Amino acid sequence: MTPTGTPETPNKTDASEAPGTPESTPGARSWLREHSEIGVGLLLLILGVLVLTDALTMNVDITQRGPVGPKTVPVVVGIGLLVVAVLLTLDVLRGGRGEAEGGEDIDLAEPSDWRTVLLLAGVFLGNAVLIGPLGFPISGALLFWGSAYALGSRHYDRDPLIAAGLSLLTYFVFNNLLGVPLPGGPLMGVL
Repeated sequence: MTPTGTPETPNKTDASEAPGTPESTPGARSWLREHSEIGVGLLLLILGVLVLTDALTMNVDITQRGPVGPKTVPVVVGIGLLVVAVLLTLDVLRGGRGEAEGGEDIDLAEPSDWRTVLLLAGVFLGNAVLIGPLGFPISGALLFWGSAYALGSRHYDRDPLIAAGLSLLTYFVFNNLLGVPLPGGPLMGVL
């Protein structure tokens, strides 16, 4: 008690509450936890710097014609990454928060569906093995039909026809329109 009869207030300069002590770090940890999206901004910033550095140090042939060259797209992407990193960081510092996942009903207590994962892995490996000898139109049809089967479709009359159509369309687009040659296999002379 002080001479005036009011209780003494404790002195707040004791060592346990000084800045930088272990008692003050939970506040810093909670701030970092609440602003964890800044880490994504930092990652985007690093990626943007790497893309821009790589693009600006790229060797380009002097005989290149026109304003758009091989540096244009990487420079635009790098600048875009930097802009998004800055905007995201500013939004987080102003109190913006990402929304929690609410788009799907996922029961985290359910076990993984390893059967589907293994079936899809087998279909992709089978396509990798068969694309050389059978060509893309046939192996692609097997890939699309096998993927549909692995994911639960059991329309045995419709799925192979859709898979064959998708495979032929993909082969035509890549081979004829985009100029990316895909192996034709035994159907090379027909297509």
